[in-house]
Amino acid sequence: MEHWNQTLFLLLNAAPGTSGVVVEAARLLADGLIWIVPMGMIFGWLRGSAATRQALVAATVSGLAGLLINQLIGLVWYHPRPIEAGIGQTLMAHAQDSSFPSDHLTLIWAVAFSLLLHEQPRVAGWALALLGLPVAWGRIYLGVHFPLDMLGAALVAFGSAWLTLGEEHRFVAPVVHILQRLYRRIFSGLIEKGWVRQ
Repeated sequence: MEHWNQTLFLLLNAAPGTSGVVVEAARLLADGLIWIVPMGMIFGWLRGSAATRQALVAATVSGLAGLLINQLIGLVWYHPRPIEAGIGQTLMAHAQDSSFPSDHLTLIWAVAFSLLLHEQPRVAGWALALLGLPVAWGRIYLGVHFPLDMLGAALVAFGSAWLTLGEEHRFVAPVVHILQRLYRRIFSGLIEKGWVRQ
């Protein structure tokens, strides 16, 4: 498995002498696209229905659960990054923590898979799921992750989304109720003007 992981990594990793423009584009994909997640969640909350808001809170819980699971995996089983293993090129700075699974991709796909499990924001879920693909490529291309890290991220993301869905009635609905009350109090002026949804 590790031989396959390293072989595929070397096929996808940047070749020596790669154009700076390509490297910068890969950095944008690898590190910049993740900001679409919180921006999309905020926009969805401001303009979405009650059902959409509940799905967004569930997706947030799913993302956080996925990141927590990753931390536990890293404590139990440390997998070195390509630079530590001495293979390929690393063209982006990264903390020397366990590479498996990818936190970036886990967050994006845990939110995406959670949205896909709800009817209202399913289109947004598909968009985020597809967004994860260039992020995964960029992080391998720049040498901070192996392909197996992305497979691990997909499994953790699906597991956290599924677990969150099963427990949603227990803790997501009360959190949504509290957030709704705070939101209506803080944004009452904008709600009255019709700029954001009640």
